[in-house]
Amino acid sequence: MLAEAEFLQTDGAVSLLAVLAAAAITDNILLTRFLGMCPFLSISRQLKSAVGMGLAVLFVTTSTVAINYALYRHVLVPLEDAYGIPAESLKLIIFIIVIAGFVQLMEMLIERISLTLYYALGVFLPLITVNCAILGTSLFMVNKVGEGATGLHVLVYGFGSGLGWMLAIVLMAGIRHKLRKARIPAGLEGPGITLIIAGIMALAFIGFSGMIKL
Repeated sequence: MLAEAEFLQTDGAVSLLAVLAAAAITDNILLTRFLGMCPFLSISRQLKSAVGMGLAVLFVTTSTVAINYALYRHVLVPLEDAYGIPAESLKLIIFIIVIAGFVQLMEMLIERISLTLYYALGVFLPLITVNCAILGTSLFMVNKVGEGATGLHVLVYGFGSGLGWMLAIVLMAGIRHKLRKARIPAGLEGPGITLIIAGIMALAFIGFSGMIKL
């Protein structure tokens, strides 16, 4: 683990903006890490569903990253120091439990607020529990940030990662909506053209890699 992340070398608002920009764009969890591709490709058929899924992922990611980092830093690490209980072995189980709890909360909220969105998201709503983008964000936060991180850095990193995932799926949904009126070769319709677009989007985001490093 790094003793202190590079973005912590700057102070105040500049540091927080650097974390936000890196998490959302230059280190985009979906288009540069390729995590959370399954719901990205499936839910992006409809713009409304994509926005709903993006907001759900944004909320769950922001919340669970903060909780998971606090549990790791203030519970698992002290337990390892005091009793030799390996934090690295327990963190995956703890992180998944926290994420599952928040996804269950999110599912109940969406069901009460919008049944249309609830049915549109379908099976992918409970599958946020195993969305590797959310779990990956918590793991990256633990691995990339040392003891010098503040609570704001953790929250901004979680929010930026969720925002980056939401940005990617909404962009894809908008492109796929426009493509409905386009003439696409029969062999590329459906998953074919979607994967090509995802690859082009990934190239665009990867082009920013290295500008701001976490």
